[in-house]
Amino acid sequence: MTATPFVPVVQYKTEDLDGFQMFYREAGPADGPVVLLLHGFPTSSHMFRNLIPFLADRFRVIAPDLPGYGHSAAPDRAEFSYTFDNAAKYVQKLLTKLGVTRYAVNVFDYGAPTAWRLALANPDAITALIVQNGNAYDEGLDNDFWAPIKRYWADNSQENRDALRGLLTLDTTNFQYTDGMAHASHISPDNWTTDQALLDRPGNDEIQLDYFLDYGTNPALYPSVQEWLRTAQPPTLIVWGANDVIFPAEGAHPYKRDLKDVELHLFDSGHFLLEDRADEVFPLIHDFLSRKLG
Repeated sequence: MTATPFVPVVQYKTEDLDGFQMFYREAGPADGPVVLLLHGFPTSSHMFRNLIPFLADRFRVIAPDLPGYGHSAAPDRAEFSYTFDNAAKYVQKLLTKLGVTRYAVNVFDYGAPTAWRLALANPDAITALIVQNGNAYDEGLDNDFWAPIKRYWADNSQENRDALRGLLTLDTTNFQYTDGMAHASHISPDNWTTDQALLDRPGNDEIQLDYFLDYGTNPALYPSVQEWLRTAQPPTLIVWGANDVIFPAEGAHPYKRDLKDVELHLFDSGHFLLEDRADEVFPLIHDFLSRKLG
């Protein structure tokens, strides 16, 4: 008799967190080791739509949308602070409400500084780390992409703010998904179509520009993050698209300075590695978590 294949069920939920509505995707056994997936710009938990069921046979997978992204609330910026401190605060509120105290975390892009704040607040909470094109070091942040953003950090004038609006256009969103990819046919146009529709909501451009400004607070945290890595020594898997012009491969290698149990894999791919190399990266992540979390 042929065995019945495992068919994971992904649930789509929203939690009220002291008046803030946070959307998240969840799948897997309720008593399984928790894996938290944190997305980046300009996307949402949608970027993990294929990874979630792949991990759900053994792990309880939780993927929230950060404030202002996806299906989470996007309050007026006059009433809500769009900072990474606040993003981490509401992710922690979600974890607390779900009864999660220990978890592995996948960090990508904006998900990295969100996770670092969680780690610094609760140094023993993270059981394992998966790093996908997410920085904890200054290396890799000195290229042409970052130059106008750094000018904005140094002088948050309206002129410097407006100079970044091109990063919110369909052309740029498409570029993030397609540049440097080895297999263009692997990249679904649903990605940039979905992300751009959410970016184009009234007022969301100003939210994104607030996040761009607050990203300037992250490099100052890196020494503390690196000390946490050296002290906590979370088992770490690094899967990195080497052709990413936003977070180039220079940002991947420094993790080896501070971590003893680290596995580094560079791929001929771009920013959204999971779209291009799912057949290679998904099994690496599953195997790593199975080995490190039992």
